[in-house]
Amino acid sequence: MSLQIHNNLQQGGCCNHPQKSPSDPSRSSIFRDSVDVAVGIAEALGTKAFNALYGNRIDGVDAAVQDEIAVQNLAYAARAADRIGAVVLVEPVSGAPAYPLKRAADAVGVIDRVVADCDHRVQNLQLLADLYHLSVNGDAVGSVLDIYAARIGHVQIADAPGRGEPGTGTLDLVGYLDQLAANGYHGYIGLEYKATRPDPFDWLPRPRRSIRDADRAASSQN
Repeated sequence: MSLQIHNNLQQGGCCNHPQKSPSDPSRSSIFRDSVDVAVGIAEALGTKAFNALYGNRIDGVDAAVQDEIAVQNLAYAARAADRIGAVVLVEPVSGAPAYPLKRAADAVGVIDRVVADCDHRVQNLQLLADLYHLSVNGDAVGSVLDIYAARIGHVQIADAPGRGEPGTGTLDLVGYLDQLAANGYHGYIGLEYKATRPDPFDWLPRPRRSIRDADRAASSQN
């Protein structure tokens, strides 16, 4: 069995609880402490990817100030993750009006700013492409997968609308998975949907459900 573990860099740093987000100037030291703890745990577990949720806009704090501290803290996180050969993922999110990264271009823009500010010494920041969030926020998912193919470090899926399993909405998720593979993405796919059927994997052809099954199917065709 092949298993991949992803960690959030900060506990309580999600969109609804931004106490340790990288973009909060008043909690920068707390964020960095949480990075050090997370990397230590990840080294023991073999974790190779961290999700660094950007954090919400804060009333009374200049957005430019938040963005500058976020760049500094993401650079810190990337350097810490690089010590164990891991990447840091930046994710656009829907359903959180105060969260500023809505589309793929927003997240990639942040990544590019961090890289530039570090004189290109940081190279392990990547896009977390949650196809549900991207679609709900108005991105053309197919175009995103082509334009940012080389920037995608992890993929998560759910159908839209509704956030159910593929086939319950209007997204061509099977087609997008094929497109990702054709563009060179061979990483894991996170399933972040609310199952509505007894078999939550009913949409996925059995030969594609695991690496082992895929290898077996390929062998039977040779």
